[in-house]
Amino acid sequence: MQTTIPAVLRDLFRKSGRPVERELELEPLPEIREHRSGTWKWQRLMRTPLTPSRRLAEQTASDSFRRWVLRYWTEEERAAHWRATHPRRLAAWLCIHRHEGPWTARTGNGYYGGLQMDLQFQRTYGPDIMRRKGTANRWMPLEQIWVAERAYRSGRGFYPWPNTARSCGLI
Repeated sequence: MQTTIPAVLRDLFRKSGRPVERELELEPLPEIREHRSGTWKWQRLMRTPLTPSRRLAEQTASDSFRRWVLRYWTEEERAAHWRATHPRRLAAWLCIHRHEGPWTARTGNGYYGGLQMDLQFQRTYGPDIMRRKGTANRWMPLEQIWVAERAYRSGRGFYPWPNTARSCGLI
């Protein structure tokens, strides 16, 4: 249910020369979908469980409930984005990267990206990204870090990078 724009506000925006509909988007469903999708994008990258959604905002006519759902998904996306961009061992991965090469490295030695991951490593810990983007030299730095983080969490630690991890004081 779309609410009508009060005449006073409509007149205010007309005087400012701005389009009324753009300034006063009172239908939050597209924004809710955008924030929910953004939340899930970051959660997929981190391979954490997706925040469940029963899509109740689409089933209700209550504007106040829809605004509450919009605030909820906005905050969920903000929190997921923060967690994704601040992995627990970010400093360690950046140290390894400094010793390994540029994020777009494709040196011809069978290793790719800023953390120099071989094809088997990429297939094992980042098959979804590899399917969409190809080898690690085409991935965003954050995607490379999260794939390395998956390997770390699987029990491999920093041992796939024995020399650089030693130089960084990680093993």
